[in-house]
Amino acid sequence: MNILFSTASGVFFKSVVNKESLHAIEKAAFVVVLDDESNVLVVDDITTFSMFDRSLLHGKCHNGWFDKSFQVICYKNSIFGMKAEHSWADAPIMSHLTEEVLYDEFANFGYNDDGTCVRELTTTPLPPQQLKCNIPEPCIDVIYSSLKTAKLLSDDVDLHVFPFRKFGKGLIKTFRMSPDAFIQLSLQLAHFRDKGHFSLTYEASMTRLFREGRTETVRSCTTESCAFVRAMKDPEQTNEDRIALLKKATERHVSGYKEAMTARLLCYLETFSYPQFELSTYKPLANALWKCKKNFLCNIHSNFSQLETLFRPSR
Repeated sequence: MNILFSTASGVFFKSVVNKESLHAIEKAAFVVVLDDESNVLVVDDITTFSMFDRSLLHGKCHNGWFDKSFQVICYKNSIFGMKAEHSWADAPIMSHLTEEVLYDEFANFGYNDDGTCVRELTTTPLPPQQLKCNIPEPCIDVIYSSLKTAKLLSDDVDLHVFPFRKFGKGLIKTFRMSPDAFIQLSLQLAHFRDKGHFSLTYEASMTRLFREGRTETVRSCTTESCAFVRAMKDPEQTNEDRIALLKKATERHVSGYKEAMTARLLCYLETFSYPQFELSTYKPLANALWKCKKNFLCNIHSNFSQLETLFRPSR
């Protein structure tokens, strides 16, 4: 889609008017979308959660500017949400921004009876300017063709969102377990029950301890997690055995998470291209397909010491 857009913009946006309008959009820090529909979350109607998220994710495929850092989508009934393009930032960044937007005015300033913020404006907002474009007939054909492709992609998205209220992280902590590790083990079990096999899995970990640090990979599919999952499927295993394996797997996950945060868990994928890289243990990893991204990769951590012995690049 990006290739098609790049080609079309090079053909149809050469004129001064079109070029200036496109440049104004592309140089903007973000895009605010004023949607003409209403959206609402009804606690007792879980279908509204999926509808709302689907609207934020792809909408109608034409009511947003997807090639952008992030979009603030405001609906007709004053409900809003955010959508971010992943290459520049990760989920916690947008979560913190959204929390700041929702909380700052409410906590620090309050509102007048008419709904406006008590705080005085420090700058005068710039008036909106309408962007003008000259769209020829061939360009319209390209737009409709792209829209058809985008709709096929959006219709192929399976999305089901629902609130889970049976318990939360508070209960998990009483088990002296990491809530994150507990969830990751649950995902491993669910995936195995659904697919009948384990998959390469990763979970993103923030590397904020380092300047310009972004993320490192946590290997969620480990030897310990596989042992726990198999025990859950084995009728001869007792609940005590399963709980012991669960605790061991969560401890292993937390250990990997800490190593990733401190950059100790480095992925030596570069070594796969070395001529002397002939170990049958690792060659399948170089050619493996990543089938799961909910945060599946394989557990090669335990073999890093062997890799380091074989390969010590001077640079």
